[in-house]
Amino acid sequence: MDVSLVLKVAGVGILVSVAQQILSKAGRDEQAMLVSLAGIVLVLLLLVEEIGRLFSLVESVFGF
Repeated sequence: MDVSLVLKVAGVGILVSVAQQILSKAGRDEQAMLVSLAGIVLVLLLLVEEIGRLFSLVESVFGF
């Protein structure tokens, strides 16, 4: 695992939380929910390759 991946996920988390707080204070709760959902999808897209590697490692360890 690379440190840059952790920093990317942390950066996305910070940006999403700030945007969500601003939108919630402005009374735009629906857009705040969409921003948080988009942040979750973006982080999952960043992590999909690492998750694939994890599954292949587990498969090779247990011999499925």
